[in-house]
Order: sequence, then structure tokens, then C-alpha cells
Amino acid sequence: MSNIRILPEILSNKIAAGEVVERPASVVKELIENALDAGSDRILVELEHGGRSLIRVSDNGCGMPKDDALLSIERYATSKIRSDQDLFAIRSLGFRGEALPSIASVSRFQLISRTSKEDIGTEIQIAGGKIRHVKDVGSPPGTMISVRQLFFNTPARRKFLKTVNTEMGHCADVVSRMALAYPGVQFRLHHNGRRIKNWPKAIDPIERIADVLGREMKTALLPVESTLDDISLSGWLASPNLFRTTARGMVTYVNRRFVRDRTLRNALMKGYSGRLVKGQFPVAVLFLDVPADKVDVNVHPAKLEIRFAEPPRVHGLVSRAAASVLQRIDVPGWGSRAANQRIAEPREAYAPLPSGPRSVPSETDRPPAAHEPISTVTPADVPTDPGAASGPVQADLWHRGRFSDLRVIGQFHNTYIVCESGSRLVLIDQHAAHERIYFEQLERGRAEDHPSSQRLLVPETLELGFKEADVLKALSPDLATIGLDVEPFGGTTFVIKSVPDILAGREAAPLVVEIAEKAVEIGVAGDLDTAVQESLMLTACHSVIRANQPLSDTEIRHLLRQLDQCENPAHCPHGRPTFVEWKTAELEKLFKRIV
Repeated sequence: MSNIRILPEILSNKIAAGEVVERPASVVKELIENALDAGSDRILVELEHGGRSLIRVSDNGCGMPKDDALLSIERYATSKIRSDQDLFAIRSLGFRGEALPSIASVSRFQLISRTSKEDIGTEIQIAGGKIRHVKDVGSPPGTMISVRQLFFNTPARRKFLKTVNTEMGHCADVVSRMALAYPGVQFRLHHNGRRIKNWPKAIDPIERIADVLGREMKTALLPVESTLDDISLSGWLASPNLFRTTARGMVTYVNRRFVRDRTLRNALMKGYSGRLVKGQFPVAVLFLDVPADKVDVNVHPAKLEIRFAEPPRVHGLVSRAAASVLQRIDVPGWGSRAANQRIAEPREAYAPLPSGPRSVPSETDRPPAAHEPISTVTPADVPTDPGAASGPVQADLWHRGRFSDLRVIGQFHNTYIVCESGSRLVLIDQHAAHERIYFEQLERGRAEDHPSSQRLLVPETLELGFKEADVLKALSPDLATIGLDVEPFGGTTFVIKSVPDILAGREAAPLVVEIAEKAVEIGVAGDLDTAVQESLMLTACHSVIRANQPLSDTEIRHLLRQLDQCENPAHCPHGRPTFVEWKTAELEKLFKRIV
């Protein structure tokens, strides 16, 4: 007798249910997807005890005649695909033909369905995968599926379910994600006989976003829209100030299917790069439309994972679109860019703050009196080329003002620059602001392949560990593009021959060691670009002015002028804000001058 046997159908359905039906939320997801595929515009989800006792999904879709209803509970029976070509161009939410038989095999299952063309509906009852009865019933057009006592015949699975509140939370998340993707469908959610949510049909998708995420988000979200050939992106992004501590706020859809895709999330994080610190995640709702034959959704039975045929194109589209939107809000509150105005190239080149011994401030260096405006023109700003004055005039970067238009009050704690602009009090973190200036200077030099560096009279040597030495060898060509020339010197020893101008006079070895250690932590082999970006951040951080460092009025004004020319003046490269501001009304509330 053979030791290998073909499993009974009931047992094979239970095995399949282990992949498709993980918890009550999995059942809710599958049933809502079927309802949407049936063309429903009203869906009611009823739960008892977090879905443990009852899950019922009712819809007003096309319904099924008796023969189709009986076929729907057979494994791999579906109306969504017909051939293997259809499998690689899936346009529906469901397609595997596994959900209903898998659910029915681990529950007490009831299906009632009727088409609009028939006068009578069909009821099918199944317990643990066995059909109990099939009969005609009166019912409205559409389908109602009830799932009772989930996992009643698989106690090992049932004991792994969490508390009622936890399971209910997962079910509510599923319904809300579906509601976000289908604003034209009414969704209602009931629990233990009480209405929990009711999302009516919304003409404007932003209304559904506000209903699901909260009314306060309606004014905080920024629309994003972009197209690359046959791929289109739309959705909303929140300001970096409205971050989350987990990735739950990043909601992504591909062809209106909710997915958890690493390419999309990495692209979104790249778009927010330099605006969030470690451990912070953005809030975003993104809809990506991709030709059905260029995305594979048949990766996992849960259908939450996908594969793109061209991941780099998708990554580039999402990251660039997000960065473009966020760049428009990286402006001070006292000024904003003109609508549809192209940002002009900076007028003056980046330059380090004046260094060397400080002289006693002259009359022109003194802080201005309260009635004196700060001049944004210095002798260095006046063009020396006779033909320069006749050239095109550069458009203003801000509508109302720039950092250099602020009236400087002074320094607080030799760390924060205190400024005033009309009805606002502005505090600028001098270290974060200078770090942003130098970071963009390094990026520009790397992009133009013309690094400004100084050759060391006496090269510095350093000894590294094996891992650090290995990644530094891979990074050396990219470090050379910013003027940091590091070469192997035998074994795990390296020699530093030149450094960027901004590091002149500073010890470079500690910086190179930190770059190598950070690259090991990131894994340079997996993402060289990220390792290079981290290297630029570290180089900028080691080069700039520090906290508790006094600055003259001339140095402060020079810093503000350079900050005006940054693409992202609102954040340092690590994501920390460069400035904070308070309106007069906010200060008066603190002092109880107004209520």
C-alpha cells in the first residue's frame, strides 16, 4: 500500500483556509472584495464579538442564480478569469476561486443570493465544508453571506485569535481601507447590533478621506498627481509635521487594491527624505494605476503582496511626485512660492561662513534698530560684470519675504537665532540650518562632478575593521565626488589625501570612521545610494557651526542669505526642523491677553 495519498477535499480546503483565512478580518476582506466585484454600491458589514460569533456581509450587487451559487462554493470556481492569459492581466479584486470554499470549510456558512431578473433567491447552508441544505428563499437582489463560529472545527486555530477588541480593530481597518478606495460605495459597519461607522457615498474623494481619517485631515492633506507614460499616481500627502510612529499611516493602492509593497513604501520614504527623523513615518493615501499586465497580484493567497514588472519606474514616479509636493510646503510661514512659478537658480554660490579671528563689530555690523529693515544686499551681492545688470531679472523666491528679510533680534543660548517678521516670532536652529546649507552644497558638487577640495599636506591614515574596510572600498569612488579622497593603504589601513573645502582645518579621520560604520549598519551592498546620502549628511554635520557657538551679526545675515537658496530650507538633512515660529495671537493666548 502506498504511503502517499490524495487528501480528502474537506482536508485540502482546511489547509487552503490556513492561507486565505487568517482571522475574522481576512473573511471580511474577501467578502467585501466579492461584493465590489459584483458591482455593489451599498455594502453592510455586521459583526458579533469581533467576528468570532458572526460575520455577515450584505450587498446590492448583481447576485447569482442557483447554479452559479452552487458553483461558487467549489474550489477554483470563479467568474473572474477564463484562461492563463487572464491570470497575468487581472482587473478584478478576487480571482483565485478559493475564498468561499475555504471560509465554508472552517465555519457555519450561509449564502443567500438573487439576481434582479429572478423572482426567487437561493439559500445554501454549509457546516465545516459539508452542504446541509439548498433551498429557494425570498430575498432582495444581491448577496448576503453569513459566517458563524469561525474555526469551530479547528480549535487549534481558534485559540490563536486575539481579544474581541483586537479582532474588531482589524476588521474595522479592513472596512476603512476599502472605503478609502471606493468613495462611490456606501459602507456601513455594525458590531453587536450597534452602528460603528456609516460612510455614505462621496462625490469628491477628499470627502471620503476626511470621513475615514478624520475631519481635521481634510485641510492638512496635500493633493499629489503625476503620470509617467502608462502609469499614473494620485492621492494625498500630509505635512511632515503630521507624522506617525509606525507605517500604518502609509496607505497605498494599486489599481484600487490595498497592498503592502516595499517598492511603494521605500519610494514614499525617499520623497519625505530629509523631512522626517528616524522612527517617524508619513501619513499618505496613494492610488497607483498600472496596466494590468504590468503588475502581478498572484503572489500570495491574501493578495496583499504584488510584483511590478518595472519597479524602478514606479519607484521614481512616486518618490519624485512626493518630493515635488513637499517642496512646495518647505517654505516659511511668512512667505510662499508663487503659484506655478519656476524656482530660479540661486544668485550667489554657496560659501562657508566667514572664519578666522573676529574683529570688533563696526557700525555697519551692529544689529539694526527696531525701525530699521535688514538690507538683503551686500557689496558681495552687487554684480561686478558690466553685462550682468542687463540680464534677465531673477524672480523672487517667496511672495512676501525670505529668511534674509527677517529682522534679527539676536542669539539665544548661542544656539538659536531669534528673529521677527511682522506678526511672527521665528527661532532658527543655527546648527540645523547650516547643516542643510552644506548638505545641499555637497549634493550640488557631486551632481556637477566638480568637487571643491583641499589636498592635505600630510595625509591622514586610519585603521578600520574588516567590515568597515570592505564597505569603504566600495564607497571610495562616491566619496571622491564630494572631494573626500580616501585610498586603501594595505590591509585594512586607509589614507586620506584630500578633504572638501568645508572640512579644511578639521580632523577628517573621525568622520571617515563614522561614515564606514554607518555604511556597515545600512548595508552598502543593498543600497549604495542610501549609504552615499548618509555619508553626505555626516560630512555636512561634521563641518558646520555648532550649538553654543556665538555668531556675529554679519555671520547670521550670511547664514540667512544662504538658507534662502536651499531647496528644502525647512529641515536639516536628518529631518529635524531648521526653524519654528509663533504668531502674535499664539503668544497672546499664552499670556492670557486673548482667550
